[in-house]
Amino acid sequence: MPKIFTLLSIFTFTLIPNLYCNDLSFDLWLSKFKKEAIGSGISKKVVNEVMSEAKFLPKVIEYDRYQPEFYEDTFTYIKKRTSKKKIKQGLVLYKKEKKIIDQVEKEFQIEKELLLALMGIETNFGKYLGKMDIISSLATLSFDKRRSEFFTKELLILLRLVDRQIIEKETLFGSWAGAFGNFQFMPRTIRNYAIDYNNNKTIELKKTEDSFASAANYLNQIGWKKNQPCFLKINLKENIPKKYLNSSAKKIKNKKKISFFKNYIENFESLRVKNNFTVGIIIPDKDIIPNSETYSPAYIIFDNYEKILKWNRSLRFALAVCKLKDDFKNEI
Repeated sequence: MPKIFTLLSIFTFTLIPNLYCNDLSFDLWLSKFKKEAIGSGISKKVVNEVMSEAKFLPKVIEYDRYQPEFYEDTFTYIKKRTSKKKIKQGLVLYKKEKKIIDQVEKEFQIEKELLLALMGIETNFGKYLGKMDIISSLATLSFDKRRSEFFTKELLILLRLVDRQIIEKETLFGSWAGAFGNFQFMPRTIRNYAIDYNNNKTIELKKTEDSFASAANYLNQIGWKKNQPCFLKINLKENIPKKYLNSSAKKIKNKKKISFFKNYIENFESLRVKNNFTVGIIIPDKDIIPNSETYSPAYIIFDNYEKILKWNRSLRFALAVCKLKDDFKNEI
């Protein structure tokens, strides 16, 4: 791991242009962006008020280039996020908020264990919501060239949410990537799925009612199926054609009925899958961890797993969420 960190550090600090931009270039971008925002129909008053203190944050660029999904092996990543301490903390929260969490589960048909797992991994049950100025974070990532188009759209959406008084600008502190609240919603997700569940005319994603209902609504809308499997760990044989092995989270390719893979999986009989689901196979360490094995670790993944990829397009993140969900199910 120390060698990986060193290599990544060298990459980060030698190949990233504009890591520490000059103020003039950012100011020019900001002036242009304000005109674009006003031209798109957002009120001039809101644009000027919200963007008046936007700053370029070099740390945001560093975080963007050095995310744990890009360097931690699967075993380490999952272990850190599914500890016994994490489960204990989740059970304390559930006991405290049982009534509202059970109500949300029943209404949206999303397991409480999944909601607890997502909140636990995203913000440690609301303890780490992030203290970054979201406006400056989004502005920095919009100014940066790597994913400028995506983050420019997110920033414009956020300004519209403030303009429509759906979100209060005073609350806009969160993650380095511009995510917000107990479940770390990006502006687009807030716009499309967030709910004022307690009907107080403001969406409060740092409060239990709105945040749990909004997360459940999102998962329901994208097609999560309650009580359906997520993934199974498998022992691959080396005779499997490599075209069936997915190492990227962008799109799971070459999915087949699970019975198709019978001759390629050593522990197939012990999996005891009752239905012949259509599945894919992932090898999450390949292409990420230097000198990692091609065939291990490996997992069969189901439709529900791919729904978590819509939440965060990381193979390791989805594995950790599903693992923690199952751990909670054994305890509640």
